[in-house]
Amino acid sequence: MPASASSFNTRILLPLLASIVAITPLAIDMYLPAMLVIAGDLQTSMPNVQISLSIYLAGYALGMLFFGPIADQIGRRKLAKIGLTLFGITSLALAFTTDIYAFWVLRTVQAFTGAAATVVVPGIIRHIYQKNTAKGMSYVSMIMMVAPLLAPSIGSLILGFSVWSTIFLILAAYSFIILAFVHVYLIDIPIFKNDLKGLPLFFNSYKIILSNKDARADILSSMFVSFGFFCFLTSVPFVYLDLFKVSEQLFGILFAFNVIALMFGNFLNTRIVPRIGSRKMLYYGLIFGLLSGAALLTFSVMQLSLYFIVGAIAPLMMSLGIIASNADSLILMKFEANTGTATAVIGTLRFGSGALVGPLLAILHAKSAVPFSSLMFGAVILTVLVQLVHYLNSKKNASN
Repeated sequence: MPASASSFNTRILLPLLASIVAITPLAIDMYLPAMLVIAGDLQTSMPNVQISLSIYLAGYALGMLFFGPIADQIGRRKLAKIGLTLFGITSLALAFTTDIYAFWVLRTVQAFTGAAATVVVPGIIRHIYQKNTAKGMSYVSMIMMVAPLLAPSIGSLILGFSVWSTIFLILAAYSFIILAFVHVYLIDIPIFKNDLKGLPLFFNSYKIILSNKDARADILSSMFVSFGFFCFLTSVPFVYLDLFKVSEQLFGILFAFNVIALMFGNFLNTRIVPRIGSRKMLYYGLIFGLLSGAALLTFSVMQLSLYFIVGAIAPLMMSLGIIASNADSLILMKFEANTGTATAVIGTLRFGSGALVGPLLAILHAKSAVPFSSLMFGAVILTVLVQLVHYLNSKKNASN
């Protein structure tokens, strides 16, 4: 039986929520070191395997869009169990794929069903933490970041003693283990039933979120900083492995360093945001991101060594984590009855924008670190602009 909301134990629940969310970075990051091997085994090109990352992001965005309103109607625990089950089955199928086109299709299904599990998490966090939602989001993000911290190294380790298919077998095993914990420990939170069904339910749910003018700046901010994050994620195999010719083992170490910076940003957020609030913390993150983004672009244009690039990415990743956590919490606090749909809007725009990164970089014919640095810095600039407009509008409304 599920635990009641009044008797939940955050020492169990928060790591469980983080473990559910972690299926996405695990599915993305574990196979990054194996891309060259997969290309060889499937008799295709490296770009075709890289496209599978954008396909995953697009499938995840569609899954969020589809399952968000459903989470608000049928409950979080039931939907999480469905999503984890289907994610695990698809991961098993991926392990036995021998064709790149089948690989693309299965990655789409894997992402789509994984979204059913992860879309439930922010609503539960909001229910637990209420006005301190940003603190709860940062705690879960900080725990969840262990996944991208370890995933590339795990992928490299697997390749050292086994084949790339084992990566997807391990993903399947992970999802089934988490499913068992969900069955025992995941709580259900109150749902607000809507009399509408089918397409009218979907349209009405999204109308509630998208028609809220006060939430638009934070929704756009979440999308832009996520685009910046996926610029790093999509480009890092090329920048580290191809451009700077690092080993697969060093790749894992450098990737881990950047993720530790992201974790540290979330740790700072848990300590500071209860005192100053999410809006001010978001502004501080933006200032830091603007400075580090400018440094990254400058180092890339000057073609400085790898360690200048890594050193500039670290504070930028830290700032992106701070901005994202606070933007998401500000959105969720506005929609108690529609947290699933609000999460879907965030996730769809986040991963949908991330899916654009690969094609954009292909158009730019990236042969240096400048294209991805420019896109990351541009994402921060756009976030500054939308938050500036929000600030000016808030000042104007307050004076009227």
